[in-house]
Amino acid sequence: MSKPVKPAPKLRLKEEIAEFKRKRILEEAAHLFFRNGYERTPLDAIASELDVTKPFIYNYFKNKGELLREICQTAIRRSLAEMESASQTQGSPADILHRVVERVAKVVLEYQQYLVVYVREEKNLRAEDAHAIRQLRNEFDHKLAELLKQGVASGDFVTSDPLLTANTIGGMVSWLSLWYKHEGTFTASEVILNTSQLVQRMLVAKK
Repeated sequence: MSKPVKPAPKLRLKEEIAEFKRKRILEEAAHLFFRNGYERTPLDAIASELDVTKPFIYNYFKNKGELLREICQTAIRRSLAEMESASQTQGSPADILHRVVERVAKVVLEYQQYLVVYVREEKNLRAEDAHAIRQLRNEFDHKLAELLKQGVASGDFVTSDPLLTANTIGGMVSWLSLWYKHEGTFTASEVILNTSQLVQRMLVAKK
């Protein structure tokens, strides 16, 4: 006689719903901070756009400053996750770098408003939050530098200073958020491919 199938844990569904609500609050806050500025966007405006009450937002975020922190660190955390994922794939350092740049550029375009808010509003972060986010950026640069060092050792790359080069690549990819227009001349796919190709030309050793 077969054993009865256990029902899925109810807590999982509650967690998924809570995460969805957090995401929607962040999306709307990022959009309003991007459009109107952090200081000119009260929590009441965010609640109004979501058609909820301000206490509803307090269920997920303590205050507007916590919202800003989450928005500012979202893209860098996603970028670190994509780098980690790409680094675990098979291939030469050049292959892995190609995947890293493509995936991180995609994150930058997907979270464009979040990144622009970070650039504009970093001054409004608490000092400890700003420091923590800079540490995340530093972690990204050092992990990328390690990949470049591996490429230099294998003969795939040519660079005299892997960390400086990693900083340059990170800055170039991040800069996409400040000029790319979704309704502009170039598609996101074209921009991502071109960025990856430029990085490869900068580094890949001629055989």
